[in-house]
This record gives sequence, C-alpha cells and structure tokens, in this order.
Amino acid sequence: MKVFVTGASGYIGSRLVASLVTDGAEVVVGSRTPDRLRTFDWHDSVTTVRLDVTDADSCRDALGASSVDVAYYLVHAIGESGYRRTDLDSARHFAEAARDAGVGRIVYLGGFVPEGEELSEHLASRAEVGEALQVDGIEVVWLRAAIVIGAGSTSFEMMRYLADRLPVLPLPTWLDKPVQPIAVDDVVYYLRATADESVPAGAYDIAGPEVLPYRDLVFAYVRAARLHRLGVPTPPVPTKLAGFVIGRLIPVPGLLADDLVQSLVNSMTASEKRIERYVPDPDGGLTGVDDAMRRSLLGAGHPRSVSRNPDSLRLADSDAEWTGGDVRTIRRYGAELFGEDGWKLMESLGAGAVLYSWPIAPVVRTNLDVAASVVGTVSARVRSLLHR
Repeated sequence: MKVFVTGASGYIGSRLVASLVTDGAEVVVGSRTPDRLRTFDWHDSVTTVRLDVTDADSCRDALGASSVDVAYYLVHAIGESGYRRTDLDSARHFAEAARDAGVGRIVYLGGFVPEGEELSEHLASRAEVGEALQVDGIEVVWLRAAIVIGAGSTSFEMMRYLADRLPVLPLPTWLDKPVQPIAVDDVVYYLRATADESVPAGAYDIAGPEVLPYRDLVFAYVRAARLHRLGVPTPPVPTKLAGFVIGRLIPVPGLLADDLVQSLVNSMTASEKRIERYVPDPDGGLTGVDDAMRRSLLGAGHPRSVSRNPDSLRLADSDAEWTGGDVRTIRRYGAELFGEDGWKLMESLGAGAVLYSWPIAPVVRTNLDVAASVVGTVSARVRSLLHR
C-alpha cells in the first residue's frame, strides 16, 4: 500500500510516518515547507512533496503526482485567527483533489461529537472537517478521539505546565465533566489499522479504557510526576476567561490555549464502540491513563527525533519549542549557551538540581523567554538600521 500523510511535521503525523516507515510502507509526505522534514531521521525513506491544503491547485498537484491508495488528513489551523473557515475550505480542497487523483480512501482524525450538547468552536470545526471530506467517489474513515496523552500533545503540555507551576490547582465545576483520553501510540495504531479496506468507511470513536473527570486526569499527571498539589474547588468560571488566564500563565500560544479550554464544557467520552468489530485491541491492550502519563514523562526534558522504531510517547526534535515543560527549555537554552558537553558538565556539578526544581524552574523559564524576546527584538531593530 502506498500512503500519503498530511501534517507529517506535526505531533500525530510525524509519529505515524515513523511507524509506517518502520514497517516498510511506501510513504509520501506533504508539507508547505518540505525542507523542514529533513530534521526527521525517516526523511530519506519517504517521498516529499509540497502541499498547501489552503490552495486547491496545490492539493491537485501534490496528490495527482503521487498515485497513492490512502491519504491521511491530519492538518488543522486551530490557534489561528479565522481557523474554522480555513479548515473547512482546506478539507474540501483536499477531498476533491484526492477523488480526482483516484485515491481510494481518506483517514481523518478529529474529535468526539457528544450528542445533545452545543459544541465548542474547536469541536464544531473538527466535525465540519469530517463532513467536508466526504465527497462522492472516495471512502472516508473518520476517527473521533478526546484528549491525546503523550509528550508533545498540546492538551498534555498544558496540563504539564499548569500542574508544574501551580502548587494550588483551582478546580472549576466544568472539570467534573467526563473524559475518555487515549494514548498517542494507540491513536497511531488505529490510524494504521483503519487504512485497510477490511474496515468499512464511516465514523468511529476511538478511546482509552478509562472514563474519568477532567480533574482526575490532572491529578493522574500529578501522581506520575511525583508532585504534591492541592486541588481547590472553585465556583463556575467562564471557560473564555479561564482560557485567557491560562494562556498567560503558560507558554502555550494564547489563542490555542483558549480554543482548547473552551472545549472542556463538552463531555468527551466514546458514544459507540463499533471500531471493536473490525480492529482488535493492540498487543497488551489499550494503554491506561496512569501508564500513559508515566510513559509520557520518560523523555521529559530530553528531546529526541522520532526514530524508525520510536517510543511514540516521547518528544520529537520537531515538536514545538514550548513543549516539554520548563526543564526542557532550560536545558535547550543551556546547551545553546555552553554547548551540549558544557551544559552536561554544569548539570553534573549541581546546576540542574537547582534550576530544575520547583518553583525555580518556572521563574527561570519565564525570564529566559522574556530575555530571548528582548534580544530578538533588539537584533531585528539593529538589522533594520543596518540595511537602511
């Protein structure tokens, strides 16, 4: 089978490509900036093409020249202004180009669609994309999931920062809503399994084995990280306000944090289990919440490439710079300033024990970010003056 993967430099896409390459699949990856893909160690084992899903001509050119059987649609513009319209148009461009190119199947990863509830902007957008991909002449498998647990996942990273930085965790009433998270390696497993034509086209909920309130999910991270945190119930707080505040407490981009926090008002549990008819559980079963949290922390602070035989729950070199928590950022700045060997020596002499401890790490991280921003602004100003 020859497959096409969109969003190959993204969180899910990069891990999916690594898994496909490991098993010898013929893979074509599309990216607006193909040169970025050189950072992956699977780069020389795939075919890269330029793809901008916001451009219908780009979609036709990329898919028309690729001759693939299955295409994975793993791109979205959440966190950008006007992303809902952008995502809807992009899905239509891609689906029509895939049909015209003779692609047999599109596999799409979206979010749950809880029945009887008003969907948040984010979830409504993901549902619209799932509908827009379904054009005549092509099969679509729409996988629907809740929070993905794994280092590098935006939801996980937001949880990490808040629990790491706040000794007292406020618990608004909407954190009592149920959620059924899934580990990222299980997501990759389902993405691969549903490319096969033995799985009928349609929408399927995929989820981990446990349902729990959002607040219990936060404290599952607290346990895995061996932190001591106090949870304090609070009166109802508008999610819009909570998203605004959280976006300024942690280094996740503000619009992205705001969009995701507003989805917490929805119940995010599987409404059906039809996937079990066609796809058996992975060897060893689906990953539970506590195991997923512990495994997500194995590589914390140690960014590594997504290899051909990856522990897909670890960070990748291509993951956003704000992923990995405060420790990873301090390590990155330290290595840039003193070199890899120099920083390792300083860590062995005790610098790490001090800088990585709470509450020093968040303070150091915040000031490093501010300093980097100031330096970048000054440098840009100097370059501008020199080129006049």
